[in-house]
Amino acid sequence: MIFYFSATGNTRWAAQQLSEKTGERLIFIPDAMEGQCHYTLAAGERIGFCFPVHAWRPPVLVRRFIEKLSIANAEGHYCFALCTAGDTTGESMRIFRRALVQRSLHLDAVFSLLMPESYVGLPFMDVDTIEKEREKKNLAKIHLTSIVAQINEAEKVEKEPNVGRWPRINSRVIGEFFERKLVNDKAFRVETNRCVRCGVCAEVCPTADIEGGKGQEPTWKHNGSCLTCFACYHHCPQHAIEFGRQTKKKGQYWYGRNQ
Repeated sequence: MIFYFSATGNTRWAAQQLSEKTGERLIFIPDAMEGQCHYTLAAGERIGFCFPVHAWRPPVLVRRFIEKLSIANAEGHYCFALCTAGDTTGESMRIFRRALVQRSLHLDAVFSLLMPESYVGLPFMDVDTIEKEREKKNLAKIHLTSIVAQINEAEKVEKEPNVGRWPRINSRVIGEFFERKLVNDKAFRVETNRCVRCGVCAEVCPTADIEGGKGQEPTWKHNGSCLTCFACYHHCPQHAIEFGRQTKKKGQYWYGRNQ
């Protein structure tokens, strides 16, 4: 089984490819969180986790899921994790590995894929150009083929991938600041004159943090569930959602948008 989380589609694409080429079933983490998160593995079934990197860390929702996760017969089953990132991953896999150990799960292999950028919450950050987006996707397809082969052969891969030059500073200092100060829905707002009340933003929000639907202008719940994943911003067909002044004149991205 492969547990995955995705907001703008990069990780969903990777997880779906892995599922098709390994024969493992897919489980969407937000859906799983609605249940007891208890599983029993079939003979030979592998355990996989796929998630995007948020501020050089696994997303808060993914870590909360691991805290609830229980697998009755995990011992002896191959376990791997794959993260997607627009740039470097920092200590994301080290943090994730430690979380799994608390649930008596041990990673046999760790992988990462460089994918198009989707974080637009800071002044100097924007989506990639169309050319850079295509380049990253093409390289990711090639890299994923190698990853599939390693998983199917149950290879051990212990080296943390693509950590960057300052993994500790990025994950422990900057990442902690992000989670305390920037991971919330306070800055999101809708431009009423552009909003067509289509309900797309509420539909794509992975934590159901948006009140709205077809015929309604969206409002955010401010209940602490927002991941600042920007799914609402990127999927809005009218570019009517803004994140304070940080997203003015910035682009939108979700996997498949420019295909």
